[in-house]
Amino acid sequence: MRYADVEKFCLSLPGTSVHTPWGDSRVYKVGGKMFAMLVTNDRSEPDGVSFKVSHESFQILTRIKGIHPAPYLARAHWVAMDGVRALSSKELRAYLMRAHALVAAGLSKKKRAALGIAEPVDANPFD
Repeated sequence: MRYADVEKFCLSLPGTSVHTPWGDSRVYKVGGKMFAMLVTNDRSEPDGVSFKVSHESFQILTRIKGIHPAPYLARAHWVAMDGVRALSSKELRAYLMRAHALVAAGLSKKKRAALGIAEPVDANPFD
């Protein structure tokens, strides 16, 4: 998966917007809350992806080479990938979809409805 594919996928999720609050890093939000970001390097090129995960996924993913606790966000169960190759494209899409769902689940029912987001789903995105 390329960085452009990550952005395209994130923006395909309901109610998602993209912001650049810190330099050139691209932050994806749902209902005003972050669920993923493309982190840029000193040359303003993407060099990693960070996203929110469940407590269990945090424990699993941070044991994989190329994935580590996200700086400043690890306490909220965020992981950071060096590049985009530590996970398969299918796995990365599933984790991004789950990150979106985790954050959307914290929104009010009214806000979810306004964004066109269905009720929270507890289904496993890897099925």
